[in-house]
Amino acid sequence: MHKETELKLRASRETLAALREHPLLKKRNKSGWQTRELLNQYFDTPDRELSAARVALRLRRDGEVIIQTLKCRGQSVAGLSERNEYEWYLDKVKLDLKKLDASCWPEQLAELDKKTIKPLFTTDFTREYAEISWGRGKAKVVIEAALDQGFVIAGKRKEEICELELELREGAPEALLELAAELSATLALMPCDISKAERGYRLLDPDSYELSLPHTELDAEMAVDDAYTALAWQLLGSSQRLAEQYRHNGHWRLLQEWVQCLAELRALTSSLGQAAPRATTRDLRSRLDALLEDWRPLVQAGNDDEDIRRAAPEQFAEELEDTRWGQFSLETSRWLLARAWTVERKGRGERQGKAQLASWLHHQLGEEGRALKLPLYTQRPEDLGEQLPRIEQLLTWLHHARQVLEVPQLDRLYGDLKKLHELAEQPLAEEQSGELFEARIEQARAIDQSRAWKHLLKV
Repeated sequence: MHKETELKLRASRETLAALREHPLLKKRNKSGWQTRELLNQYFDTPDRELSAARVALRLRRDGEVIIQTLKCRGQSVAGLSERNEYEWYLDKVKLDLKKLDASCWPEQLAELDKKTIKPLFTTDFTREYAEISWGRGKAKVVIEAALDQGFVIAGKRKEEICELELELREGAPEALLELAAELSATLALMPCDISKAERGYRLLDPDSYELSLPHTELDAEMAVDDAYTALAWQLLGSSQRLAEQYRHNGHWRLLQEWVQCLAELRALTSSLGQAAPRATTRDLRSRLDALLEDWRPLVQAGNDDEDIRRAAPEQFAEELEDTRWGQFSLETSRWLLARAWTVERKGRGERQGKAQLASWLHHQLGEEGRALKLPLYTQRPEDLGEQLPRIEQLLTWLHHARQVLEVPQLDRLYGDLKKLHELAEQPLAEEQSGELFEARIEQARAIDQSRAWKHLLKV
């Protein structure tokens, strides 16, 4: 067994052609580009029990070499994945079930009748690959760069394979992100953590692709830095999966959720105060603002306009053909991996970052709630839109972390704040302004008088 660490980036055929001649890869290419045909058959039970256990089983024919591979559950964020991989060289193109013993077979599949495992789909592609190597400080980095082109075929359905795969052979995982980020500066590369196997399952069942990552478990006593890191990784990874699936099927709900992920990441990052000095978050906030400036108004308008919804997939495809999304994803991954907001942080900021989440969060929500000054907007409901960033910070923390607080009726408060946020976002159409203002006043009063709100605002 070995641990496979790789970064997968979706690309166009034109981008793959440009990568072959990219100056950075040319400089570090120690082997020259080589080519091989890879023919792959994937297997599962009729009920797809291997997929449910996040296990991939395949036979690969690489020239005259036949390899049986088992890949087990791993983790993947922003296209960077780690998982356990087992390989066996076989004499013929036939699955050897005896190799799948307790030394590698997941315990949760121990009762599975392996005789029910059958061929399911194929992923056949041409791989151009090269050994990319360079010195990183005092350490050496070796990465296999692979340019894959071909098709996933499941029955009568098929999907094109066109991607750059960077697999770490030696060195730190950060090197994968560094190399990818440098390449993405001039080429449109979309970090993508959907494997070729997942694409095959998606062809068989469009709903098989999981959009949500495992829920982040927060603890009242964990450090604020740890809580932010966990939530930011989850939001970044979820935005990647939503982008991939919206690119694939164009379902409007996915674009709405994609924008929501970006807005929540923006709100969390802005809420950290001295724990994340503004200079350390400036680039991330600027990248998020640029994306939200283009896409949030479009989604808001599209919620009531079918023509906008129909045109959006083509506009999103244009976004992915640009370098912006790839750069944002890769640079944010590097920033999170390095915990760059903590570098050279001192004094109060250091204490806040290491504070226990529950006590910090109670103080933070109380401070933001008092600054919101809800009674003021019962008198001036037309100005409530000015408070959208503050409301979003409150909502985001309550969405992801309210379980760590001992506050009565907090779920109800979260729902009431969501309603207030929706009212604050609505445009001030003159013919409906009176009705909207009354709704804002009523909602602001309801929150201001609630038990949870009063509890949070206590000093």
